[in-house]
Amino acid sequence: MTDNGNAADSTSGPPAPSRWLTIVVVCAIVVFLGMVAGAGLWMTAAITVASVVAIGNWVATQWSAGVVAVRLDSPEEGRDLEVVIGSLIPVTVEVTNQGKLPVAWVLAEDLIPRGATQQARQADGMVLDPRTTPLPIEGARLAVMALLPGQSKRIEYSVRCHRRGYFQIGPTVLETGDPVGMFRRYRLGARPMFVTVLPKVQLLSTYEIGSRRPIGEIKIRASSMTDPTRLRGIRQWQIGDPLRSVHWAATARTGTLHSKVYEPSSVAGATIILDLHVDTNPDQHEPLRTDLTITTAASIAAALHDAGEPFGLATNGRDAADRIRTEGFRGDHRVRDASVKAASLKQLNERLRPVIVNVDRGPVHLKEMFRTLARLERTDGLTLAEFLVETESQLSSETTMLVMLQQATEADIAALVGLSRRGWAIAVVINTLDIDRYSRMAGPLLAERIHVSHLQSEDSIMDVCRAQMAR
Repeated sequence: MTDNGNAADSTSGPPAPSRWLTIVVVCAIVVFLGMVAGAGLWMTAAITVASVVAIGNWVATQWSAGVVAVRLDSPEEGRDLEVVIGSLIPVTVEVTNQGKLPVAWVLAEDLIPRGATQQARQADGMVLDPRTTPLPIEGARLAVMALLPGQSKRIEYSVRCHRRGYFQIGPTVLETGDPVGMFRRYRLGARPMFVTVLPKVQLLSTYEIGSRRPIGEIKIRASSMTDPTRLRGIRQWQIGDPLRSVHWAATARTGTLHSKVYEPSSVAGATIILDLHVDTNPDQHEPLRTDLTITTAASIAAALHDAGEPFGLATNGRDAADRIRTEGFRGDHRVRDASVKAASLKQLNERLRPVIVNVDRGPVHLKEMFRTLARLERTDGLTLAEFLVETESQLSSETTMLVMLQQATEADIAALVGLSRRGWAIAVVINTLDIDRYSRMAGPLLAERIHVSHLQSEDSIMDVCRAQMAR
């Protein structure tokens, strides 16, 4: 994506002819009055100062209009760069003087949101592992340059991707002014590029959380309906056995009625429900617990894809792409502070639109799932209970509703119990280190025969997915 920033240029051009005529007339009147009053020396000094000011203003305007910035080796316009965790992204911005005057100085800075370059801190102020810094910078993204006409210089630095997310790199802000520092000009140079850092995926050998839809791919312990495609064995006929279950070959061979015995089975697909409300995902656990939830969801989706099973996603979190494109690149770029603010993250977001990826199969669907998971952020919009009420009609009833949460209010637990009683297959994954908190939340769910798993760390992801739904 290359852009010389002309569309966003906020510097004003030279005055119109009528304005010049007004200035000349005013200066002539001032000189005439000064001569009449006998203060010609003072008027000459005033005109000299005014001339210096006018020339400085003109020079600053010409310098600002002549300097442009271009982002090299960036994705095509309208496309985002997709990388995995640990990738190193080289960033190059070329600044060129396209004017006819030499530019004594221009300050060029490629902006990056402050939160993307700062280490995460716990509630008590302790700095977490340096790897929790989303985008540490290697090199300088700010430079002061002197440019001759037609000369170009570059800002070169690298961005290391330590965490999943959706990030804005840029825009480039250009600042210049007259030689004596009386005037400053600010303008937008290269437009930003957007980077999606895909979440980490753990390879899972098994996934055995089934839905209540019979005749599927995995065996379950008990079911009111059996799978006629899975013959487990035969036994003597008993009163109440349906006629269609009679094993006629064994009956003819033994002369005694025998019945077929089938294994119960279920579809292993899942609709992954992520609770990302700020009240139930407190700051003191961030960003580690949310990233663990995203990693688990991505790993389960990959395992279901490898098994040829359907999977989908629904969450009350916000999509960072919507936030950045509507809030992160906006403002009056005539001042430097507004330019910096345009590249900052807006913390409060009360948008109530859920993020839903419909249930489907295939590699294209899996790629869409990874992109969506990478961009998810916490929100202060819908709570889990409100979200479930809002989206129940949009969710697939043929897959397990696999709910992942850190904390749950009484309303949240009541909503899950209500869904289970209405026939939904519910499984809950509680993401917490505190065994007491896990026990308090799991108790009411287990009492309603809802399967509950404890997610403590990445090492327990395998245990969560190996758990088999009891029917």
